Amino acid sequence: MKIHCGNRTLDLSTPQVMGILNTTPDSFSDGGSYYAGGGLDLDLVLQRAEQMVRDGAAILDVGGESTRPGAESVTEEEELARVVPVVEAISQRLDVVISVDTSTASVIRESAAVGAGLINDVRALTRPGALEAAAATDLPVCLMHMQGQPGTMQSNPEYTDVVAEVRAYLDQRLQACIDAGIARERVIYDPGFGFGKNDEHNLALLRNLTQLAPDGVPLLVGMSRKSMIGRLLDRNVDERLPGSLALAMLSAQRGAHIIRVHDVAATADVLKMRQLVDCA
Repeated sequence: MKIHCGNRTLDLSTPQVMGILNTTPDSFSDGGSYYAGGGLDLDLVLQRAEQMVRDGAAILDVGGESTRPGAESVTEEEELARVVPVVEAISQRLDVVISVDTSTASVIRESAAVGAGLINDVRALTRPGALEAAAATDLPVCLMHMQGQPGTMQSNPEYTDVVAEVRAYLDQRLQACIDAGIARERVIYDPGFGFGKNDEHNLALLRNLTQLAPDGVPLLVGMSRKSMIGRLLDRNVDERLPGSLALAMLSAQRGAHIIRVHDVAATADVLKMRQLVDCA
């Protein structure tokens, strides 16, 4: 399975690593890492981007709006300033697919214009103008399921059948994309682990990952360092690497095509070892 991301092609015949590059000051894991002297330090961002590519990331996911539980919204101007210069700089320097983690139409348009190859939207292109903006870029899109909004999504998530409801929502958004002129072959699903789900919901989704997308639609999963690992294993954020790697392996075994992570080198090693065993 291959997906065309602007001027680059992503081979999803084996699971690929997406490295997380948050340019926000308040992300739960690496918030503020690239800020110095009161502003975003582009050199620090590029150093991190280069390291992730060396470590095995096929995709870099650039985000300028934190979507952690309880996160505050940012203005359109703030998000543009945090994302577009980073996308442009990476595109000029590195041979890697650049994903933009955004729900904002202007950020979609401006990022595509400077080299983005994938739109990754936690709100599944439901913000005003986002669907039309994504369609106009001719780039692939990742649609994520989220119950509620980041500020309140973890207050008391409820489902009758979480697997069926997540799949139905993503299928509905797929049809909306097709109706807007986005080809089915350009759509990726993300079940949204931790986005309006409790631990049992998350575990049920992982157990039934193969049921969450139709044939031919790739799956992206993101559980790296998330609070579910902390609760299930009683681990702080900086102690969640073993749990994150276990979930990456389990996701790959259950059919995930893209694994979104903070710890690129370690995850790439896990996936490479799995491939070596499976191909022996």
